Amino acid sequence: MATASRDAVIRVKDLIVDLKGHRILDGVTLDVYRGEILGFVGASGAGKSVLTRTIIGLLPKQAGRIEVFGADLDKVEDTAHRAIERRWGILFQQGALFSSLTAGQNVEFPMLEYLDLSPRLTVEMAIAKLEMVGLKPDVYRKYPSELSGGMIKRVALARALALDPEILFLDEPTSGLDPISAHEFDELILTLQQTSGMAVFMVTHDLDSLYTICDRIAVLGDGKIKEAGTMDVMLASEQPWLKAYFHGARARADRQVTAKHLQRS
Repeated sequence: MATASRDAVIRVKDLIVDLKGHRILDGVTLDVYRGEILGFVGASGAGKSVLTRTIIGLLPKQAGRIEVFGADLDKVEDTAHRAIERRWGILFQQGALFSSLTAGQNVEFPMLEYLDLSPRLTVEMAIAKLEMVGLKPDVYRKYPSELSGGMIKRVALARALALDPEILFLDEPTSGLDPISAHEFDELILTLQQTSGMAVFMVTHDLDSLYTICDRIAVLGDGKIKEAGTMDVMLASEQPWLKAYFHGARARADRQVTAKHLQRS
């Protein structure tokens, strides 16, 4: 795994977010460092995806500060904000591809929004991104309905990488994948991160992802960050939820099942 620099590309301070009258995030403070893969975990409904969506501006906050690349997102002008957006890529849960566009057109979408390229170069770059995530060039012409779940994830990842981001947001990237496909996707993320040096903020519940590719893990509970550190820190924690999550019967079973699948592959 990457050795992360302590240069924070994202700083979240005292963040408060309410949804439909309920407080979801209640003073979240968290840094994401350049060149690291940070796994973000918590109980179902704890607000993991809410933090991602608030950072990228899809949800409003009630209080707190969000800095990306040293810029306070509340204070930057629209032009500067768009420049920051160009420096991150997002893989939403389930892929969120446009069903009316081909895989290639989905990958081209951010290029058309931010770059001034000829049609031929745009197509060539989209195919290159598809190949980068392990897909063949002919996938360019296929529609999402013609793709498997794993292929949809890879196309969505190619789209997230379209502008060569410095930060990659992943929302449950291995959700719905079988253990073999999930392991391959983890290895792909790790390879891409090591090649590019980007920071990866990964919302996940997948223990194998946390063990195999994450440099650090942050745990959300009761609207706050309960713990943040390496896997060793997580395993040594005496907090009840962390002990149940990282040492419970389900945790052991998940790792045994995955190990068996990998041995057979």
